[in-house]
Amino acid sequence: MSLVVVGDTLLDIDLLGSATRLCPDAPVPVLDLENEVVRPGGAGLAAALAAADGLDVTLVTAIADDADGDRLRKVLGDLPFVAGPSWAATPVKTRLRAAGQSLMRVDRGGRGDPVVTDEMLDAVRTADAILVSDYGRGLARDERLRALLGRIARRTPIVWDPHPRGPEPILGARMVTPNSGEARAASGSNDPTEAAELLRARWQAEAVAVTMGARGAVLACGRDLVTVPTPRVQVADPCGAGDCFAATVAVRLMSGASSEVAVWSGVDAASRFLAAGGAAAFDKHTLRQGERS
Repeated sequence: MSLVVVGDTLLDIDLLGSATRLCPDAPVPVLDLENEVVRPGGAGLAAALAAADGLDVTLVTAIADDADGDRLRKVLGDLPFVAGPSWAATPVKTRLRAAGQSLMRVDRGGRGDPVVTDEMLDAVRTADAILVSDYGRGLARDERLRALLGRIARRTPIVWDPHPRGPEPILGARMVTPNSGEARAASGSNDPTEAAELLRARWQAEAVAVTMGARGAVLACGRDLVTVPTPRVQVADPCGAGDCFAATVAVRLMSGASSEVAVWSGVDAASRFLAAGGAAAFDKHTLRQGERS
């Protein structure tokens, strides 16, 4: 069985070092750079996480023809991907980190109108399950892609991981996985439980799972309303937890699990992911052809 992860792929860079002194001309720490770790982010990270257990995963995305895009293609390694062109600069998120903590994040790159090619649509059409990993860069707005997803939603499990700057999910997705902030903004309700119910009706989704960080997730599915707690873990950097949750949910639904079982699995996987160090630790131990210096 094959999972397709479709969405915006970013380039994530960690600049690692020590910070033991302050800059003489401003009250900010000086990072003595020791190492640089580069990995795929956004939909690329979600696909890499899903593929880590040997599953058949294809990333469908758009990548710009620039230096950062070339670097992104390289760091995807042996992960299969189908990429159309993007006319915006490759989005890059650079984190300055010391002692396991982020000191600052620097973002560059743009948003534009990525091109969805026929080859990309063919890859989506043949999937056994689909994860839409929207990072607000434009891919999920493409009309041809949305029309195709709408047509196959009845026969193919679609998990939609939304973004505040992205479009609403297609109607009829198997599950939508907003975090509490996204659910609040979309529904107008501060209550995650009420938000999940409102959004499930509005999006005509089979299920909506609102993730709440350390408080776990709440699932609205039919007449059932389930709260899934998360074990207590020490979290240095939550980066990638939502990708891990959504990827796990998509894989479990593809295997025939119920929505409730999929969400329990997603919460457990995200908790273990964070306890192991999150995206940075995943990069160190899992990506086979990642770029380092």
